[in-house]
Amino acid sequence: MTDVIASLFEISAPYDVLYCDLWGCLHNGKALFPQAVSALQAFRAKGGAVVLLTNAPRTKHAVKRRLDQMGLPEDAYDAIAASGDATQIAMLQGAAGRKLWHLGPGKDEDLFSIIPDWLQDQPAIERVPFEQAEGIICTGPFDEFNDTPEDYRGRFLAAKTRGLKMLCANPDLVVDLGEQRIICAGALAQLYEEMGGEVLSFGKPHPPVYDVARNALAAKGITYENDAILAIGDGIRTDLRGAQGEGIDALFVTGGLEADRFGPDVENPDPALLTAWLEAEDLHPRYTIGRLR
Repeated sequence: MTDVIASLFEISAPYDVLYCDLWGCLHNGKALFPQAVSALQAFRAKGGAVVLLTNAPRTKHAVKRRLDQMGLPEDAYDAIAASGDATQIAMLQGAAGRKLWHLGPGKDEDLFSIIPDWLQDQPAIERVPFEQAEGIICTGPFDEFNDTPEDYRGRFLAAKTRGLKMLCANPDLVVDLGEQRIICAGALAQLYEEMGGEVLSFGKPHPPVYDVARNALAAKGITYENDAILAIGDGIRTDLRGAQGEGIDALFVTGGLEADRFGPDVENPDPALLTAWLEAEDLHPRYTIGRLR
C-alpha cells in the first residue's frame, strides 16, 4: 500500500540521498517545474544529496548543458548520472565490438567525442555504415518526431541475421516533450529483442546506471546505504522497477507519463485507482505524489 503525500518535505527526514528522474518529474523537456526545483533545493539545504538520474542517451556533460539552458540552479543537485554515461563505458570497453553503426540523432555526438580520462586508453570506436558494422549503438530513432519502430524492421532483420548486438542507450519507450509524445531508443530495442536480436541496456531499471550514480557521489566523498536513498520517478518500467530491483524506496510521480490513469485532478491521484493499478502491475512504491513539490 503506497502512501499518497502532498510534498517531499513530509517524508524526506529519513533519507540522505535522492535519485531524481528528470523528464516528467523535474521538467517536461521544454521547461522546468518550479515547485520540483524548490523541493530539491530544500532537500539539499537540510544536508541531503541529489543525483539527477536520467535515461538520457547522452553523457552527463550534454545533460548539464541542457539543464543550464533551461535555467536549473546548481544548488538543486550534486551530480548527474545518465544512461548515456553507463552506455559509453560499455561501448568503449568493446561490449558490441569496435565498429559500430550508430542508430540515433546527431545530438548524441558527445557519446563519441567526450571520453572520460580513465577510458582514454581504450581502443578507438569506429562509426561505420550498417553494412560494415560489428554491432549497433542505439540512442533513438533518426527522426524522433516522425519515425516509428516499424520503420526499422527490415534493418533489424538483417542485423539479427548477422548476429549484431545492440547497445541501448535509453531504455525508455516514450517521453513527453511538452505536449508531444515521442519514441525513445527503448522502443526500438524492444522490437529488436522481439525479433530475436540481442540487446544490452544500461539505463534504469538496469544496474549499470545505478553504479554510475554511486560512483558520482563517491567521487565527492558522499557515501550512503540503500535504506538512506529515495528514488523519485514517473516511469513504471524504469524508475519504479529499477528502485525495486535495487532495494531502495521509491516516490512515484503520477503526474508524468501516467497522468491520465488516476482521475481528473493530476495534483491529487485517486487512491482507489492508484492502488488497483499498482497491484495489477506488481509495483510497490513506498510513496506517491501527483507532482514533485
